[in-house]
Formats: sequence, structure tokens, C-alpha cells
Amino acid sequence: MNRRTWNLVAAGMLALALGVLAATLPVPMVALGPGPTYDTLGDVDGTPVVAVDGLQVYPTSGHLNMTTVSVTDQLTLLTTLGLWASGDRQVVPRSQVFPPEKSDKQVQQENTDQFAASEANAEVAALTELRLPTRVVVGDLVPNSPAQGRLQVGDEIVAVSGRPVDSPAAVSTALATTKPGQSVTVTYRRSGEQHDADVVLGSSPDRPQGLLGVRPGIEPQAGDIRISLGDIGGPSAGLMFALAVIDKLTPGGLTAGRFIAGTGTITPDGQVGPIGGIPFKMRAARDAGATAFLVPADNCAEAVANDPDGLQLVRVATLGDALTGLGALSAGRPTPSCSPAP
Repeated sequence: MNRRTWNLVAAGMLALALGVLAATLPVPMVALGPGPTYDTLGDVDGTPVVAVDGLQVYPTSGHLNMTTVSVTDQLTLLTTLGLWASGDRQVVPRSQVFPPEKSDKQVQQENTDQFAASEANAEVAALTELRLPTRVVVGDLVPNSPAQGRLQVGDEIVAVSGRPVDSPAAVSTALATTKPGQSVTVTYRRSGEQHDADVVLGSSPDRPQGLLGVRPGIEPQAGDIRISLGDIGGPSAGLMFALAVIDKLTPGGLTAGRFIAGTGTITPDGQVGPIGGIPFKMRAARDAGATAFLVPADNCAEAVANDPDGLQLVRVATLGDALTGLGALSAGRPTPSCSPAP
């Protein structure tokens, strides 16, 4: 075998080795793209996203879809180059999604906690908007909760250390001056009977006060509302959850049969906050069949810059804004718009 042949063989082997490395070598990047959308008025795997018991429920029509962003992890060099070239996904450093100081399990738990908080906030905001009498309940127990064995999911929290509780925020306020290791008395109601439970507070790295270890939620005085949607994480579904609760508890319907999608965090008092990944969420909504998209006010500039054809953008800063915008859509009136002024 002459030198030229050896050179060709060596070059071929090097190219093969590089190809194998490119196809198998992991890189510290993730790809962001459009994720699935879910109709908050409908069912997922046979379970209603928003279920209401013990209250008057009214028929709904159309769609109120929440939107998500997909994250593709464990990319190889070859896959990363292909995604860059396609332009369908955004490739970003993995540290932007999975901070190096936190384990993947911790990030997943934070996303789960944010989603649970968005469900609770949505229910509070909706019930406040509807002005229904409410009660504070144990929505969930955190892992290794100090209240484990003393309180149960669904217990009504009446008072903490003798301070009456009328909102989830009131639970935090009652614990504001406590310290880890301190014992507090929680007055609760279960199956119509009132009890007291002494709980030794735990600690949390993100707060100096004692940790009760419950996620307080809110329920109507009569009846029950449950929001459930599998393994979705993050806080950005709050607005659409709140609208679904309101739609089911009020006559007439919010959508007039339209396919509406949207996104946005929500606070208990109905303030709508910005989210990430809105270009992907709008594209997913358009591809799913939505004709209008509810955009948090602080995301409007990004939404206009990335607006896919076929979506009417409706600007919302509060839950009230969203209801006004949906009413305008149903009546064929102009809506608060993200579009720049002509």
C-alpha cells in the first residue's frame, strides 16, 4: 500500500472518528421549542383539567388553551448543529435552564412547586373575581413536612397561633415572626369538627422564619375546585387556569366558541406577570388552531416581534383585562392590543 493510499485511509479513519464523536459527544446545551398546549376547559387522559364539585357549573364552549415550552436535553454536537441550522429551535447553554449550583432534581422540584403555586393563585384570583365566600385549606404537604401526621390535604386552616386565617397569605403572615424549632398551634377543621394541632416548625434555606410545611390553598365555602394537569411545571399557566374556573362558574361562556390560547403568571389579587419562551408558545398555539392569544403586558414587545401569522394578540395586565378582552372578542369589538401604534 503506497503512501497516498495510507493517507486516504488515515483521513477516512479520522473523519469516521470525528463523525462518531459528533454523534455521541454530549454538549452543555439544551434546545427550546414549542411544547404541547392543553385546553383548560377540557380533559387530559380522561381527567378534567378544572373540576368543580358542589357548585353550580355552566356549559362552556371553545377553547382556553395554556401553552408550554419544550426543553430537549442531552444534546450531542451533531444534534446541536442540526438544530442551529434548522432555525426551529433555540439552542441555549444548559446552565440557563439547569443552574449548575442546583441538581436536576432540585430544578424539577422548583418547577413542580411553581406549578402548584400557580394552581393555588389561579383559584384565589378566580374566586376573588367572582366574590364567592372562601376558606383556606391545606392544598399540599411539602416533602418531609413538619406538619406530616398532624394536618392532612383538605383540612381547613382556621387559625395559626391564635391568629385567624382568611387567605393563604395570612398563613405566611402568622408565621413571619417565628423561628425554626418553635412550636405553633394550628387550629383546623376536618369533616366538620374543629381541632388543634401543635407543630414544631422546620427550617428552609430561603427564609428565616419557621417552616410549617404546607402549601395553603383556597376553596369556596361550599363545594370544591380541583386543578390538575400531570407533570407540567412552572408558573405560567396561572392566567388560563383562572379563566377556566371563572368560565365554568359563570353563565354565558367566555369564548363564544372561539379557540383562545394564552399564557401568564397570576398573583392571588389577579395581576398577570410575564413569562419566558413566548415566541414558541405563540407558534404552538397557532399550530393547534388558536385564533387569539392572551399576552402578558410585559411580553408585548417580544410577542409583536415574533408574531406568527393568524394570531390576534390581546394585551392583558390583570385578570380583569383578560375578561374584558374576551368579552370584546366575543362581541366583535376592538381589544387591547400588543400591536404597535400606526
